[in-house]
Amino acid sequence: MHVIPQKLLPSLISPLAIAPMIDWTYTHFRMFMRMLAPHALLYTEMQTVGAIFNNPTRALYFHEQEEPIALQLGGMDRDALVECSKMAQQQGFSEINLNLGCPSDRVQSGRFGACLMAEPLHVADCIKAMKDAVQIPVTAKTRIGIDNQDSYAFFEAFATTLVNAGCDKLIVHARKAWLHGLNPKQNRTIPPLHYDYVYQIKEAMPTIPVVINGNINEIDEINAHLTQIDGVMLGRLACQNPYAIAKIHHALYPDMPLVTCTDVLNHYVLYALQEKARGVPCSLLLKPIFNMAHGLPIARKWKAALMDFQQSKNQQTLLNALSLFQ
Repeated sequence: MHVIPQKLLPSLISPLAIAPMIDWTYTHFRMFMRMLAPHALLYTEMQTVGAIFNNPTRALYFHEQEEPIALQLGGMDRDALVECSKMAQQQGFSEINLNLGCPSDRVQSGRFGACLMAEPLHVADCIKAMKDAVQIPVTAKTRIGIDNQDSYAFFEAFATTLVNAGCDKLIVHARKAWLHGLNPKQNRTIPPLHYDYVYQIKEAMPTIPVVINGNINEIDEINAHLTQIDGVMLGRLACQNPYAIAKIHHALYPDMPLVTCTDVLNHYVLYALQEKARGVPCSLLLKPIFNMAHGLPIARKWKAALMDFQQSKNQQTLLNALSLFQ
């Protein structure tokens, strides 16, 4: 039986996590998410072992206010994964998460991501070596299957192999991945969801934290999932309607006050202006807040004001935009 050490539990088991998303979950986006959801577990966008070796300062950077934060790692070479895990632990990450779910052609060409679901023994070897090298949790984010290997029996066998190797937590995107014929965007929507697979794996492995991911948008859905598993990971919702994350966080942590749009934007804009002064491009700083007015009558004016600031670089333009939320 795989028993989770008590010292690992606080960072491992969180009812709310923000998913790793390429071109989204960079440090400024994560800072914004931390303002919206103080207790959420944040994940970096996938960092490949090559990116970490080539530029560790950039690939492993995070602001201390982002903590707790997990590094999502992409790669298939055991020794490289071990070295990057050591570097991540030294940098202060709370968790190392191995990407076993990305189906992109670029990832497949490097023989990692979702295609590693076809090599469970190799994955297990990597996870065991990573576990032996570090003291922080080593976890996996996986699909339920690939191509025509999409039965529950296949998924259970794969998950069992990971856990027997020492995997501390399973994060499951409850769709299979088509390695050929669908692009990554289509792979997030076309393969049918099988939440029941995730529930069954939790029942089969009650001592292992299990987190569910995939098209989850409402607090009622989240509460229903949390009756079956340990946590929910949200992805595109955080990009398309970020203030929904604050509302969900408040519902999960009712003792904490719900931050208002005005308060969180005032806080973030101050941070953004400081980062702009350090040379960070406005496009990176504005992207996290672009959809903050989602569903509101002011949405079009808000986006237009942000575009004006991006073009003019006039600080007052951005400060004036905040008045739209008054």
